Amino acid sequence: MLYFFILLAIVIIATVVFLQSPKFGSLPKGKRLATLQQLPNYKNKQFQNIHPTPDLAEDVTYWKVLKDFIFNKNKHLKPTQPIPSKKTNLHALPINDDVLVWFGHSSYFFQTDGIKFLVDPVLSGAASPLPLSVQSFAGTDVYGVHDIPNIDYLIISHDHWDHLDYKTIKALQPNINKVICGWGVGAHFEKWGYTAEQIIEKNWNEQFTLHQGFTINTVPARHFSGRGLQRNTSLWQSYALKTPTKNIFIGGDSGYDTHFKTAGEALGPFDWAILECGQYDYSWKYIHMMPHEVLQAAADLKATQLLPLHWGKFKLANHNWYDPIVTLTQLSNNTIPIATPMIGETLQLQQTPTVQKWWEPLL
Repeated sequence: MLYFFILLAIVIIATVVFLQSPKFGSLPKGKRLATLQQLPNYKNKQFQNIHPTPDLAEDVTYWKVLKDFIFNKNKHLKPTQPIPSKKTNLHALPINDDVLVWFGHSSYFFQTDGIKFLVDPVLSGAASPLPLSVQSFAGTDVYGVHDIPNIDYLIISHDHWDHLDYKTIKALQPNINKVICGWGVGAHFEKWGYTAEQIIEKNWNEQFTLHQGFTINTVPARHFSGRGLQRNTSLWQSYALKTPTKNIFIGGDSGYDTHFKTAGEALGPFDWAILECGQYDYSWKYIHMMPHEVLQAAADLKATQLLPLHWGKFKLANHNWYDPIVTLTQLSNNTIPIATPMIGETLQLQQTPTVQKWWEPLL
């Protein structure tokens, strides 16, 4: 019994020490905490979704989810061959080219009307605080921090590990002009060496100007946040970016809800809707969209073109790794142009995309 308590004490101490690691970031405190405590969507020490959003579907238990993850013998959760990719020299792109380059999952670079943006970059090869868990698929790590040019605006949708990566963010700091994020997320950036002057921290339904002709509206999402034991201490959100020539919806993670239609009516139509389409499951249907809901969200946004992300790099759900894009393109039945670039390929934002089924040889 003595040995048991000694072992338990060691585990507890090790866990406490581990949670103090810089990669977990920082909880809001001081003036930042006082500010967010006054926000209408912050109640009971947490940010709240517009509508009640349970972690799991009503007829699902945590034991069922855990059992599925442990005993699922699906052979197609990860690709058996390296994911194909291309390598674009982002430093050499002509400034007048309006292009987007996907890095896999929810990370991408784009430049439009002479301004460079970077969204949710995870370039360290992992999407977890544990070194050997949630590793990127073979072939998907063709870009590193050294490949990223100076960025005018780094946009962060929320602070989950597969969207906010400590190693990447820390190394990028000299390359970043401004960071745009939800309230509370700025605490992580300041912990990691960013200055208060670099951080633009906003709540839902705010509008602000970037450059002449560039405005952003922050849009609610239906999700949650947290990097450690405490949840929802920072805000998750989407963005509507208006440039001199385009209107782009930058989605982040979100379950389906009325906010898409509200954004479409108030801020649409959109030239591009960039939406998550993977890591879904009926068990957590309220916090991630199923494929048919992605199409409905694009329709709600009055989007002309759709770029589906949140797939192709990390295994976070129990569906086949290729299911998100295969199911989405089949369901769409050509009702909306869908872009399916390979990792690293340049997507021309001024052109109508076509579905390129680069994944089919890997099935």
